[in-house]
Amino acid sequence: MILEIRTYRLHPGTRAEFLRVMTEEAIPLLLKAGIDVVAAGPSLYNEDGDEEAVLMRAFGSLEQLAEQEDAFYSSEAWLTGPRAAIVGPIVQYHSIVLDVPVAVVEGLRKPY
Repeated sequence: MILEIRTYRLHPGTRAEFLRVMTEEAIPLLLKAGIDVVAAGPSLYNEDGDEEAVLMRAFGSLEQLAEQEDAFYSSEAWLTGPRAAIVGPIVQYHSIVLDVPVAVVEGLRKPY
């Protein structure tokens, strides 16, 4: 299974609203688009004092990751929905993509 771990460094004072929009608006859209959201939330440690958050998603293959992301991020629902509220607070983001056993994904999974 392919596990994508995306970290977000956010502008100061924006994390609570960023996570609210992610949880209440963006994650439901991701799920509706068929993207497997494993977990999301605040970082327990903020490097250099910056506010940070994480989003973990699972895919069956790298090809599926690329196809689903392309479809989602070009969709009308994303572009006219929570995109601005998600992108605005981000200073930078970084993705790590790993090939892991299904048990790892299930061990990290939070209900959405």
